[in-house]
Amino acid sequence: MGPGGIATIIAAASLAVIAVAIAYTVVRASRLIDEITKTVSMINSPLKSIGNAGKSIENLTKKVTSATETFLDDNPLAMKAAATLFTAAKLKKKGKKKSKAKS
Repeated sequence: MGPGGIATIIAAASLAVIAVAIAYTVVRASRLIDEITKTVSMINSPLKSIGNAGKSIENLTKKVTSATETFLDDNPLAMKAAATLFTAAKLKKKGKKKSKAKS
């Protein structure tokens, strides 16, 4: 076997080592990507639940608001009573602020 044959064996062996190293790197990278995908999906699932809860609360708020508006529009006496209670609550708060300022 001449010098060319030895060089060929060395080149083939180094090419095999490089191929094994690249294959190992690809396998490790694919496992890392799988772990990242699992982590992101675990993080996103509670966020979707929070988003759904927000939508439910928004829908409930809209229903309560529309029901309240309908009730107050249909019953003008209830609107007057609500205005009276609101005014009384404001006056009560003003009285508390004045009494605290005197203390």
